[in-house]
Amino acid sequence: MDLRLDELSAHERYKLLIGLVIPRPIAWISTWSENGVANCAPFSFFNVFSEDPPLCVIGINPRSDGQTKHSLKNIRRSGEFIVNLVDEATANAMHISSGEFPEEVSEFAQARLTPAPGAMVKHPRIAEAAACLECRVERLLEISGTRVLVLGEILLIHAREGIIDPRSKRISEEHYRPIGRLFADRYCTTRQRFNLPGKLPA
Repeated sequence: MDLRLDELSAHERYKLLIGLVIPRPIAWISTWSENGVANCAPFSFFNVFSEDPPLCVIGINPRSDGQTKHSLKNIRRSGEFIVNLVDEATANAMHISSGEFPEEVSEFAQARLTPAPGAMVKHPRIAEAAACLECRVERLLEISGTRVLVLGEILLIHAREGIIDPRSKRISEEHYRPIGRLFADRYCTTRQRFNLPGKLPA
């Protein structure tokens, strides 16, 4: 089967891309609104792309009503944001926070999360998150009327105790159990891991 993307609707392209490019990491972005409401929302068009300088990129689309997402409004206003990384322990709270709540409603409150102060940025991190990346906007790329790419410089990493070895800076496979986004309400864990070359697990 060959599918020309210029002959498909945006929704059909979306379904194909999120179904094929899996699993995707989740950027659980936390910010303060202009009125001091703690906001958090997950985005799975996300990854890190460089270590020198340390950069991450998030693709943000509009809300279902066509309005700008609160996270993007807060990022544009402040020039900063925090990417919280989702693990198995926080997966359900992340999913709850994905709802389209009014701007005066805090997703932290809806998902029973705790805002904790950022160390280098003014926004709150999610205290329950396995790890957080405090970021400053490097640039915003207006791709189209439906997509903005947020390029962030990572200033600081905060991690739950036991996740990062302080000497080697290696990540503990035992203590860090991230989840990945598949499609719709489907997610996956990273519990089954293996080395290559070699026989894949059954």
